[in-house]
Amino acid sequence: MSIPFLYRRLAYVALNVTNLQRSVEFYRDMMGLELSTFEEGRFAALRCDTHIMSLALYQSSAPGLRRVAFQVASPADLRVAKAHFQERGLELWDVSKAERDELKLGNAFRVFEPNTGVTFEMIDDILEPGSPYVPSLAKIQRLGHVVFRTTKLDACWQALEENFGLLSSDYVPDKAVWARCFPNPLHHSIALVGSDQDGLHHVNFMVSEIDDIGRARNRLLDAGVDIVFGPGRHKPSGSVFLYFLDPDGMTAEFSFGMEEFPAEGARQPRMLANTLQTMDLWGGRPKPEFSSKGEIAGPDRS
Repeated sequence: MSIPFLYRRLAYVALNVTNLQRSVEFYRDMMGLELSTFEEGRFAALRCDTHIMSLALYQSSAPGLRRVAFQVASPADLRVAKAHFQERGLELWDVSKAERDELKLGNAFRVFEPNTGVTFEMIDDILEPGSPYVPSLAKIQRLGHVVFRTTKLDACWQALEENFGLLSSDYVPDKAVWARCFPNPLHHSIALVGSDQDGLHHVNFMVSEIDDIGRARNRLLDAGVDIVFGPGRHKPSGSVFLYFLDPDGMTAEFSFGMEEFPAEGARQPRMLANTLQTMDLWGGRPKPEFSSKGEIAGPDRS
């Protein structure tokens, strides 16, 4: 279903973590994100592109997904998006100026999607610092996508398609949907995976060289980090992947390569088989710990 506003990109993901310092050290020193902001015992922001924040971390009693932020195409699109969600009857609220100042955001509001339980933040801009992001341990290009586990796959996908205007790129019936935010060309910015428990599935970061996948595997193993799936190659998106656990047991992913869709004349979504080969063309199997940790925190009115 078409919607009256355009997206630009997935801007950042906010996670709750149980030990902020430990998590900062992991995402900075093991993965290669750059620390932008640190408030001891409360909040940290890290970046992996030209903007000041790709990942926000909040000190909390339980690990999980706090919110997901999309940047829309323009301030006018943000105003239209707000009216659209109001017309749909979704709960929404403005982000306070104090918080926007802290996060270095332009205009912003949050909307709660009750089927997924996810708070989505819609922004029109975010600060680009004077100093460029310089890749260190890994040549990270960008935050790639975030995936949710859900007990209500059909209802969740219907809500994201009809209310948020996401477009399916591929799907496994009754099991998974991979979706993009038009007109962003990337195969998916959001995905849903059917599960017996709602929660965070994983957060992805895209690298620019396949060698980054191999180097990350060895670096993480040498540091005692659990590799839970891969290296392998997905059939949906075509990405080469590596999944591993952060200090709270939440799953993070490095991936290389991704199918891109033209704004016009894009192929239809493919119905894929629910097989191991769909998830890994190389025949790998995930460990039981893969994507098993991380709650969805619910409405984020902070």
